[in-house]
Amino acid sequence: MYNIKSRQAEEFINHQEILDTLEYARANRNNRPLIESLIDKAALCRGLSHREAALLLECDEPELVERIFHLAREIKQKFYGNRIVMFAPLYLSNYCVNGCVYCPYHAKNRTIPRKRLSQEEIRREVIALQDMGHKRLALEAGEDPRNNPIDYILKSIRTIYGVHHKNGAIRRVNVNIAATTVENYRLLKEAGIGTYILFQETYSKEHYEALHPTGPKSNYAYHTEAMDRAMEGGIDDVGIGVLFGLNTYRYDFVGLLMHAEHLEATFGVGPHTISVPRICPADDISTEDFPDAISDEMFCRIVAVTRIAVPYTGMIISTRESEAVRCRVLELGVSQISGGSRTSVGGYAVPEKEEEDSSQFDVSDRRTLDEVVNWLLDLGHIPSFCTACYREGRTGDRFMSLVKRGQIANCCQPNALMTLKEYLEDYASPETKEKGIRLIREEMAHIPNSKIRMIAERNLREIEEGKRDFRF
Repeated sequence: MYNIKSRQAEEFINHQEILDTLEYARANRNNRPLIESLIDKAALCRGLSHREAALLLECDEPELVERIFHLAREIKQKFYGNRIVMFAPLYLSNYCVNGCVYCPYHAKNRTIPRKRLSQEEIRREVIALQDMGHKRLALEAGEDPRNNPIDYILKSIRTIYGVHHKNGAIRRVNVNIAATTVENYRLLKEAGIGTYILFQETYSKEHYEALHPTGPKSNYAYHTEAMDRAMEGGIDDVGIGVLFGLNTYRYDFVGLLMHAEHLEATFGVGPHTISVPRICPADDISTEDFPDAISDEMFCRIVAVTRIAVPYTGMIISTRESEAVRCRVLELGVSQISGGSRTSVGGYAVPEKEEEDSSQFDVSDRRTLDEVVNWLLDLGHIPSFCTACYREGRTGDRFMSLVKRGQIANCCQPNALMTLKEYLEDYASPETKEKGIRLIREEMAHIPNSKIRMIAERNLREIEEGKRDFRF
């Protein structure tokens, strides 16, 4: 039976409930009055249920689809403004004992060079990332109890936070590692991580087990219940996601929203972020093996409906996607993107490592961070390197309260502008700096609270004089 508050995976991600939801969406796909009423309901910015969102995704009436896109743009602007948070993945190790058929790290792949970074190599990677201007990392590692034990992850986090090169510092380390125990999640929390990220890959148990034939990840329930254990361990910022294309997108879209609903109902706070990666080519992996791969148009619709279904949740897109696709989804709901990314182990300090076919997936957007920042400025976005909420303890329900009360403009907006100013002073090319200074000048006028605006203006002047790390 479907039970949103159950702690058992097959009850809060209930197969029959998903099938019933998909049938409901198919049966009502031409019910224009109902669809219009749901769009009006979504405009109240209180979200939609998984069943309501499934119907909007099923709708293919061009006029209504455009209304959905328009509403997604409005909600994105209302809660996140023009800010786009920047991050980069840092791959520590590609040793893995799992047999995931879509990932080149799988244990049977004998062609990929295996590598685990030493602490000194991690320092070099972090310095290279700091020299680009990054302040926020997503730590990645394969699942291998011998090569990548929790002690190695914890030590690596301490190393990352301990590197201060010139004006550089990594201020937030998000962690994307395999499902683990409540005790290990407590250790990660004590280590000062930001968000714990884990993709479900697919919510269909049948497909999940076929895609994960061997290794600890093959346990569907243990993997699906990981976020519950993370919350028990004190991590209140968690990030969920699926890998679209492994299974039918409709099924996984519904499962993704049911997971968000479960966390909200059980712990009082939904996911901090939702990621929307798509299956893409990699070493010994071909997208031809996955007939459920989705088009760019459907991908954009998924982003738009997700945005209006969970208006307060951040959305992440990686360099898997091309510049053109990233441009479209930024306005439809995405609030975080990576820039200058390398998906190989050791690929920042020694970029040619990327050519060793040790990457987890192919990167479509291969621009440098400065090129991405320059591009965002041209589009009217504010590239943000802010980590203030995490460092001020505004996580979990405290962050969601900030968003729901509409305080983004008085808190996140000035923080974004101040961190952008740091980037412009320390790392930007002359062209990017000129554009960024112009945008900061324009955006400062949009901070509603005059006192905050005055403090932000003073801080911007002090950043010019060499001071760093201001935050509200």
